[in-house]
Amino acid sequence: MKRYLFVFAAVVLLVLAMTLALYPELPAQVPVHWNAAGEADGWGPRAEVLVHSAFLVGLGLLWLVLPKVSPQRFAVDGFAATWWFSGMAMVGLLGYMQCMHLWAAHQGGFAMDRAVVGGIGVFFVAAGNVMGKVRRNFWLGVRTPWTLANERVWYATHRLAARTMVAGGALAVLVALAGWHGVLGIAGIVLGALVPVVFSLVYYKRLEKAGTLEA
Repeated sequence: MKRYLFVFAAVVLLVLAMTLALYPELPAQVPVHWNAAGEADGWGPRAEVLVHSAFLVGLGLLWLVLPKVSPQRFAVDGFAATWWFSGMAMVGLLGYMQCMHLWAAHQGGFAMDRAVVGGIGVFFVAAGNVMGKVRRNFWLGVRTPWTLANERVWYATHRLAARTMVAGGALAVLVALAGWHGVLGIAGIVLGALVPVVFSLVYYKRLEKAGTLEA
């Protein structure tokens, strides 16, 4: 937890410093959305660059609260190290996204699509590496009705998710570095997240049919 607090504080301070440095130089209207080709197709007042900062602080604080309100059978204590590591990865991603948004608003022509796909890809690789260690809980992991209902399904699904998330994230990073179309990276990320969801249903039904389900 102490390491998480340190990373959280460092990321917030870094984002705050970059915001204070660039905000006065931003135009009145800044890009707030980009299409698949990396072209800005949505604009808003420059104050909208602060949305990511607010989300970063709010979710970072919420990460501290969630373990305290978890039901006893679904507490995060049994995988605390993984919980806090995942929180650091999440905070890092949100801080990165805010910095990229600020830079894109300040510097015209910035390849925001590649930056976003690459950043999410790195997050998926980091989170995927510890996904197999996540125990049943209501906040982190592949939380489908079938994984929450059965511990065997939970562990099998998360072992698979560890592989698909790392593979999907690695593909997204490769796409960003190579400058390929961002849709390829997005497809890798989506598949990396959705394949375990489908697997959890299929595996649960297989166990149910075989009569080997346990609580």
